[in-house]
Amino acid sequence: MSKAFSQEEPQSAEPEEAPDDVLPLPAGARNYMTPGGFARLKGELDQLVQRERPELVATVAWAASNGDRSENADYIYGKKRLREIDRRIRFLIRRLDLAEVVDPAAPREDDSADQIFFGATGEERTVSIVGIDEIDTARGYISWISPMARALIKAREGDTVVLRTPGGMEELEVVAVRYAPLATDHAGG
Repeated sequence: MSKAFSQEEPQSAEPEEAPDDVLPLPAGARNYMTPGGFARLKGELDQLVQRERPELVATVAWAASNGDRSENADYIYGKKRLREIDRRIRFLIRRLDLAEVVDPAAPREDDSADQIFFGATGEERTVSIVGIDEIDTARGYISWISPMARALIKAREGDTVVLRTPGGMEELEVVAVRYAPLATDHAGG
């Protein structure tokens, strides 16, 4: 068959959708999360499922009833926004299904109370090790899979760990370890 008579796939006017997992978890890893981070994601999911999506579905249904959909901005934008909301809902459901909530304020065994694990908050330059969906650099909330957290995990007060950075090796001294509840509102990141 000559090229002139072959049918090509039609080009989509929309760009490809972004992947659902913005920050993928390492294979087989648990999705550690503080109670506040879990509540924030659950609240967002509830808002999307119970309020935003139903309101948008009603708007799209109304716009579709107006006739020609090809030039109907309410319909076209509504369908696009509906796909975005559905993608975010799928993402949140997967994240919450994999979540293992760890309360930083929960009592520790005596032999590990001064050792760094998920939820630890440091001193001097204070960092809190949180889930990948809870990163907030302004507050010093770092992901448990970040290079700094990986260097600090299992270290104890008085230990010095080595952090590999693009600028070279940096030594971090663990001055103090504490476990405390973290702020739950999201102030940026």
